[in-house]
Amino acid sequence: MPPAHAPSSAGSPDAPVAHGASTTLPGSTNDTIDTLDGRLIRLLAEEPRIGVLECSRRLQVARGTVQARLDRLQAKGVIGGFGPEVDPAAIGYPVTAFATLEISQGQGADVRAHLASVPEVLELHTITGIGDMLVRIVARSNADLQRVIDRVLGFDGIVRSSTAIVLENPVPYRILPLVDQAAAE
Repeated sequence: MPPAHAPSSAGSPDAPVAHGASTTLPGSTNDTIDTLDGRLIRLLAEEPRIGVLECSRRLQVARGTVQARLDRLQAKGVIGGFGPEVDPAAIGYPVTAFATLEISQGQGADVRAHLASVPEVLELHTITGIGDMLVRIVARSNADLQRVIDRVLGFDGIVRSSTAIVLENPVPYRILPLVDQAAAE
């Protein structure tokens, strides 16, 4: 995790890009990251406990440049945090399921609040198509999954649900291939 420091005036995010980093190509839709940003994000993803000084050494740019890039990427919402990745199975929740929920008209805010109060709800997305919300939930076992589903559905604003249990996760959540593509544009 990068240490917290005071922002440095060296290495302004608007400064010319160094060491093989490219700027955004004319006509490109990517105005968020460049090659150096992509290399920095990859380095942090591969070694999340690395510090800013070591990043600058490995990327061969000034420490202030790395800090300025990190500050800019965080301010733009590209980097959302440096917290640990926690595997639900490793803390006793090996069953993952997705539930598609249909909700009563006008109940969206209340259903969101209800779902946010359920610890086993890891994600909530509003969706188009069949259903209104897609919820990723975890449980301690298949039997425990029924308890979680009952708790999720124990709200008057939810009118129907469909649940699918995850059997395998051959492509876990990943972002680096997308970062590489965006940095190359």
